[in-house]
Amino acid sequence: MPRISAASNAAQRAETQQRILTAFGELLFTHGLPGLTMTDVARHARIGRTAVYNYYADIEELLIAYALEETERFLLDLRGSLDSLENPVDRLALYVRAQVEDLSRRHLPPGPAMGAVLSPASFAKLADHVGELSVLLQGILRDGIAQGYLPEADITQLAQLIHGTLSSSAARGDGAGQDSEAEARLARTVRFVQLGAGARFDDDGRSLRLDS
Repeated sequence: MPRISAASNAAQRAETQQRILTAFGELLFTHGLPGLTMTDVARHARIGRTAVYNYYADIEELLIAYALEETERFLLDLRGSLDSLENPVDRLALYVRAQVEDLSRRHLPPGPAMGAVLSPASFAKLADHVGELSVLLQGILRDGIAQGYLPEADITQLAQLIHGTLSSSAARGDGAGQDSEAEARLARTVRFVQLGAGARFDDDGRSLRLDS
């Protein structure tokens, strides 16, 4: 019988774990969280139900693992994209666009709504990680104010209002309609958030400093 190295065993476990997370994400997108069971995930991942329990004790633990992985991936990609832009109003637009698209694709319960499906301890664990998104948004808003593109505001409160708007916008999108229609809705959401934050634009749509 061939011997299985520790490295091979670790790689196999990592592959199985990723299959579980991928299957869970696909089921969230097609069916949503209510009624989703570990048996559903095992069947979709094409592995035994017992194998799923070797990695995650229940749906809540699986949801947390999926949300943390997706949030980490999203943050990494978003930071890379934001680094390519200097204008804070443009960076706000990119943040809004990325958030709405990501929320719509993942179909995770957004923001505080996660508290309705998680225990307080699990929600606190997720909130610490997701809080990095709020820190990122607040940094964009702070730069906008410092550079004169946005008016003085309570940054924490403004970030909360923006995230509420993004969650609602993503929840309304059902994936139906033409791509051009979806893009138009997204563009309106981007401009709504920018204007709500106090940004101003010239006739060509370029952002203006408030003292210009």
